[in-house]
Amino acid sequence: MTHILHRQTGHSYPIAAGGEGITIRDAAGKEYIDASSGAAVSCLGHSHPDVLAAMREQLDRLAYAHTSFFTTEVAEALADDLVAHAPPGVGHVFFVSGGSEAIEAALKLARQYFVERGEPQRRYIIARRQSYHGITLGALAIGGREWQRTQFAPLLIETHHVSPVYEYRERRADESVQAYGERLAQELESKIEGLGGENVIAFVVETVVGATLGAVPPVPGYFQRVRDICDRHGVLLILDEVMCGMGRTGTLHACEQEGVSPDLMALAKGLGGGYAPIGALVMQEKIFDAIADGSGAFQHSHTYMGHPLACAAALAVQRVMRRDNLLVGDVRGRGLFQGIELVADRGSKEPFDSKLRLHARVKREAMARGLLVYPMGGSADGVRGDHVLIAPPFIIDGAAIDTIVERLGEAIDAATAQTQ
Repeated sequence: MTHILHRQTGHSYPIAAGGEGITIRDAAGKEYIDASSGAAVSCLGHSHPDVLAAMREQLDRLAYAHTSFFTTEVAEALADDLVAHAPPGVGHVFFVSGGSEAIEAALKLARQYFVERGEPQRRYIIARRQSYHGITLGALAIGGREWQRTQFAPLLIETHHVSPVYEYRERRADESVQAYGERLAQELESKIEGLGGENVIAFVVETVVGATLGAVPPVPGYFQRVRDICDRHGVLLILDEVMCGMGRTGTLHACEQEGVSPDLMALAKGLGGGYAPIGALVMQEKIFDAIADGSGAFQHSHTYMGHPLACAAALAVQRVMRRDNLLVGDVRGRGLFQGIELVADRGSKEPFDSKLRLHARVKREAMARGLLVYPMGGSADGVRGDHVLIAPPFIIDGAAIDTIVERLGEAIDAATAQTQ
């Protein structure tokens, strides 16, 4: 019997007992290929000696110091490193413990930015349907994963949503890719104008959609139009790169491939590689200057922000990635961030019945074959639709990828056979 409130109360979880490289071993001795890096977290795999050494060294120096009293050398070094490799104009970093916290901080900082500038009437946040930005109340409110939002709806702040870039299902047959992207951009501008541009705080968007749609990239030119629209209306562009950032798509930041620089950007997961809980909010200098020249304090903080051990882990992860040249190159899709959408009929794109919970069956069949992938449901319309996200550690090689493909194929075959 467990005293933990697990993610699912009726499920018996194997005990993770050890891990090395791309594998995790349970207490019974069974090994699993971690083909999803957990939730796109373990970018360097497990038990990387350089990261563990950096963490031990930091523990020998200092485990914790509260940021209301001190800064630390390692937090300053990590901030310097992130700014040095950030999109143009980014000058400061706010540390948190994970992705949801980074999004919450982004929402509050964006609001405070306009208050400090004398625009307190700005109150609306726009995001996209079929998005996921975290599980805390603010992050859940802007997210578009309806099956998670429904029961908490009375507690959520007012937000507004526009269409995602979901070419597979939503680009019309007679519509070019360019026209599709333009239509989506125009939808955003119409939403801003409908709310009154002077009333909108920000547009929050995943550069490459992660868990909810399964690694769906934008169409060419979309983000340039979005950046232009936000600039013309004085709206902040907040990019959520919690899952798709920090090297996952082949460049350190996914927005590099779009040729845009955000006003605020949320980072986590691959930032610390799973070795310690850490996230970050990076910001343009204009955001920092508005606070520094105004009240002088961001009205938001956490007990464990800038935790020295977490910063040491994250700094080591970033240094190893650059030293070992682990950012992927010319791979189809977006680097080591791939998704497979499962449909009952390829011609009509009809999803499987949601009651079948096909994604859960795929996860179960994959684990039985020693493979960890990241399935999710609701991809088609928020309720129906199943997909599998694959996001292996950056240290993976071709032979292991072949094994992943083989085992995943067997798992999908077994799971779909159960639906017939």
